[in-house]
Amino acid sequence: MEEYLKTASAGKRGDKIRSDCYVEIKLRKTGKNKLDIKSKVSVMYGNDIRRSAEDTIEFFELKHADILIEDYGALPSALTARIETAVKRLFPKLQKEYLPEFNKNNTDATTKDRLRRSRLYLPGNEPKFYPNAGLHKPDGIILDLEDSVAPSEKDAAQFLVRNSLRAVNFYGAERMVRINQLPKGIEDLKFIVPHNIHVILIPKCESASQVLDVEKEVLRLKKEFTIKNEIYFMPIIESAIGVIKAFEIASASIYNCALAIGLEDYTADIGTQRTDEGKESFFARTFLVNAAKAAGIQAIDTVYSDVSNMEGLRDSVIEAKRLGFEGKGCIHPRQIKVIHEAFLPTSDEIDRAKKIVLAFNEAKTKGIGVVSLGSKMIDAPVVKRAKKIIDIAISHKVLSADWIENQ
Repeated sequence: MEEYLKTASAGKRGDKIRSDCYVEIKLRKTGKNKLDIKSKVSVMYGNDIRRSAEDTIEFFELKHADILIEDYGALPSALTARIETAVKRLFPKLQKEYLPEFNKNNTDATTKDRLRRSRLYLPGNEPKFYPNAGLHKPDGIILDLEDSVAPSEKDAAQFLVRNSLRAVNFYGAERMVRINQLPKGIEDLKFIVPHNIHVILIPKCESASQVLDVEKEVLRLKKEFTIKNEIYFMPIIESAIGVIKAFEIASASIYNCALAIGLEDYTADIGTQRTDEGKESFFARTFLVNAAKAAGIQAIDTVYSDVSNMEGLRDSVIEAKRLGFEGKGCIHPRQIKVIHEAFLPTSDEIDRAKKIVLAFNEAKTKGIGVVSLGSKMIDAPVVKRAKKIIDIAISHKVLSADWIENQ
């Protein structure tokens, strides 16, 4: 029986695994590499799988190894990430990175005030969820490196998320990553900043200094890798002290685009449990909304965890909207449509927004600096919100794009 110097593996195996693979590498003292590939899709993609595997193995200059790959329909970006994970578990000091080419759809930038009604969480170590996530049309997709990833798989998730940011088509969804709780989260940044991330979620945020720590490292990496696109931050408030310091956190960085709340950890922190009624979190949610608005950024509500209760979700979104939230987290694609519909402006909101925009346009035409509607003065933030309501109504075909010409 062959004796091996070292053995490492990465990925998942089993009859129920899909869009993933298992890689096992065993190092010998001598001899050529032996590559054994077993794939469910070998008839169609066998040559491509072997080519990707051989290219990756050659890139890392792996020698004297027996390599087993059990493929369950993994994308090339997942396959190479799994191989790289196994290689670097064998050689932890190895610095080289095997990077897939950028998908042409993944080179766009984002904006600070982009629409963020829905953000879909995807576990960072589950590539099976990635290929079709964007087809459900969430406003944002969160590749999660934190709570959804087991401690033993944090390294594997980093490589998968990095490769997916580059290679997977997310169909226009804003690309987000939730890093680990600081200070570990700082290590995650090198896996996401150079790869066209849009928004970084900072979990369990409890101080402005944590946001500034992230900002400092992001700016350093942007300079090192000559990254031009803006990268924004979304701190997540998940504790009593985080709520109290919400404005400090929200206003800590010019790169903050939103402030989110996570109620599972928050309610545990204050010694209670979440209820559908939500009285236990009312203070925290309203306080967070006020902090976000005072800092001039968006307020994003927590996830609704009962994926089978669509009416409950709808009610939760409507309540969040009334409190001033502009978006909500979701943990299942079926929640996205309900969230978008519930965040739609009402007919009264649309009518008022139209009046504000028309009054603003008329004042501008006449060169009047002060805008009024009836007896009320209208300032710039009110006009901006009205235009946003109009844009949302048009995007959902609730309002015609040429409505202003038909007045």
